Amino acid sequence: MKAVFLDFQTMGPELDISALRTLLPELEVFDLTPEAQVAERIKDVQVVLTNKIDLNEELLSNCNSLRVIGLTATGTDNVDLNAAKRYGITVCNIRAYCTQSIAEHVFACLLSLTRNLQQYNAAVRAGKWQESENFCLMSYPIRELSEMTLGIIGYGELGKGVAKLAQSFGMEVIVSARPGTQSTNGNRVAFKDLLRCADVISLHCPLTENTKGMFSENEFKKMKSDAILINTARGSLIDPDALVAALQSGEIAAAAIDVLSKEPPVDGNPLLDYKGQNLIITPHIGWGSRQARQAAIDELTANIAAFIRGEERNQVVSFKGCSSSS
Repeated sequence: MKAVFLDFQTMGPELDISALRTLLPELEVFDLTPEAQVAERIKDVQVVLTNKIDLNEELLSNCNSLRVIGLTATGTDNVDLNAAKRYGITVCNIRAYCTQSIAEHVFACLLSLTRNLQQYNAAVRAGKWQESENFCLMSYPIRELSEMTLGIIGYGELGKGVAKLAQSFGMEVIVSARPGTQSTNGNRVAFKDLLRCADVISLHCPLTENTKGMFSENEFKKMKSDAILINTARGSLIDPDALVAALQSGEIAAAAIDVLSKEPPVDGNPLLDYKGQNLIITPHIGWGSRQARQAAIDELTANIAAFIRGEERNQVVSFKGCSSSS
């Protein structure tokens, strides 16, 4: 089958795609694909592989040969799934490939904020320790994770991975009921109760109509004044103006943001203009360990191999794949 990888550069360096090339001998790999060239590059292929390229109704309607879209991400919001279903195009995502990487990123940010590492580093470099009358500086508070409650929103693979690591730090873990519902089945708590009780809130839910803008002015007012918000999921889950206001006013203590609503943020974002030390912004790198990125390629390869064999694997839109004899 003719195949194209539209944005391989987004996967980062040092990755082995030899198994993918063996599976798809006619694979053409592009580092990046400008929007104006997407239609031409996918027009006559059977397999499209991508990480972040938007594949909308108009594009898919002109792809008569296209049989399967393979994503190197769990999120599918860059593909019009309804259009894919109408045109008989299978869509596969990948799962459970970056759990450790995301969990470690969450706690790297959390430890930096709870121990005020940025402020202490700046103080030492400014000569404050050298001028101290004591053997150490205690200019900023230090909090222990074992005394804190972690609230998780989105309890899939990633949420569970973060919960497991939290428990190793001795944290109490609570899980929100599914956003947009009032159900508190099992051990889950209502969203409004999680806002009130959690010292740390970590987001791992998909971007949907029910979750878009789920953290805005009203939600920040319900959180503890010493609470920390961490987002490694999707930028549009949070209203950035409301978050800036909450950080400035002290409605919440701090935030760590790894994702923005538009990436890269070429048109700016209110969070980028905020100068306070209680905000960490990273450029969507939570998933980015080499091990996680290679696992993503391996999962993509396994998905396409299953499709070729006529098997369903990680299909969010399903149609019968081709068999090895076809």
